[in-house]
Amino acid sequence: MSSQPPPVQTASDAPASAALLARAAQVIPGGVNSPVRAFRAVGGTPRFMASGSGPWLTDADGKRYVDLICSWGPMILGHAHPDVLAAVTEAAAHGFSFGTPSENEVRLAEEIVSRVEPVEQVRLVNSGTEATMSAIRLARGFTGRDVIVKFAGCYHGHVDALLASAGSGVATFALPDSAGVPRSSAGETIVLPYNDLPALEAAFAERGHEIAAVITEAAAGNMGVVPPAPGFTEGLLRITKAHGALLVSDEVMTGFRCSASGFYGLEGPYTAGAPDLFTFGKVMGGGFPTAAFGGRADVMALLAPQGPVYQAGTLSGNPVASAAGLATLQGCTPAVYERLEVVSRAIADGVAGELSAASAPHTIQWAGSMFSVFFRDGAVTSYDDAKDQDTGAFRRFFHSMLSQGVHLPPSAFESWFVSASHDDEAVDHVLAALPAAARAAATPD
Repeated sequence: MSSQPPPVQTASDAPASAALLARAAQVIPGGVNSPVRAFRAVGGTPRFMASGSGPWLTDADGKRYVDLICSWGPMILGHAHPDVLAAVTEAAAHGFSFGTPSENEVRLAEEIVSRVEPVEQVRLVNSGTEATMSAIRLARGFTGRDVIVKFAGCYHGHVDALLASAGSGVATFALPDSAGVPRSSAGETIVLPYNDLPALEAAFAERGHEIAAVITEAAAGNMGVVPPAPGFTEGLLRITKAHGALLVSDEVMTGFRCSASGFYGLEGPYTAGAPDLFTFGKVMGGGFPTAAFGGRADVMALLAPQGPVYQAGTLSGNPVASAAGLATLQGCTPAVYERLEVVSRAIADGVAGELSAASAPHTIQWAGSMFSVFFRDGAVTSYDDAKDQDTGAFRRFFHSMLSQGVHLPPSAFESWFVSASHDDEAVDHVLAALPAAARAAATPD
């Protein structure tokens, strides 16, 4: 069998997707509505999906793929899960949006509060970006301070003040900052190395009286999966509390996926207390555009209409999206989390075995069932470590898997996601594709 890597997938491999991309490019910048979808990091033609069922996606050309993106996390039960579909259908039959309160949003909020012990109240919003933006505004309003601390490689949505040294799509394009972000916004953000408590202590020693909050991904997933080092979260809590600042734990990606109560359920409770605010998204929406932020009741009390910090949204708490989220969370049983563990370990072990056999450097890291494959030797503890990998090897690996009907995240700086619907057929399909992909990764262009 040839050891040559497969060529990058071109328009001829996916003519219907190529035609859709050409149409899209006329009316949508870059032809996509989120940059990483454009395949710029890996080359080739992005696949336009026509349907999803369980662990499978079918593209516009009729080709099927085992899905290891899972809509970047929300499809924890699989695509078009019957219980979620039934809940959405029932809710939609009663009306799509009211512009008034409805019971579904109350039920979803109650479910979130019941799962994450430090969260006493939540406010529903429409996206993870909106959740982090609102949490930052609330932290500033509560403390009366302006400066925010974030960590390089952690991505918290496309909020002006939080785009400095972000990971994920921004890392893919090697843009440490975004054009269009005012100097005044960036100037209110301190960016520090992830997992570096001495750097945080130094920042607070110098500017602690100005710092409103530290925001961190509960476990980083946007530079690839980089969990907090032992004691890092405890240190964040200790330092922020000592200086009267808030800690915002971003669980948009990890929330309700790493466990029934997110990464907090794996790592907490903490001896130093608990984060003051949390942000949620992804799984809590079941594939619909909804998100939330929440935390201590005394902090949340500052939100309008109860307090002076304004935040609003016409579609916040949308009854259909809330129904999808509630059905998804209620479907996340212990058996679901057990299946996620079995599937993710089987796939990751298979990847490690085949990459080792092909002598391709690699490291696999975890946060619950979320995992990333870094094409390098040695642990990844920071954004600099994550960038120090062979992205060419990933590109070759990606296209080999794609050609064999396995759709990975199209960036080396992402988590892989599985669902409880990934049955033995889907797992076996992935495992069968790995030997050729590993040889491709190990063969330079």
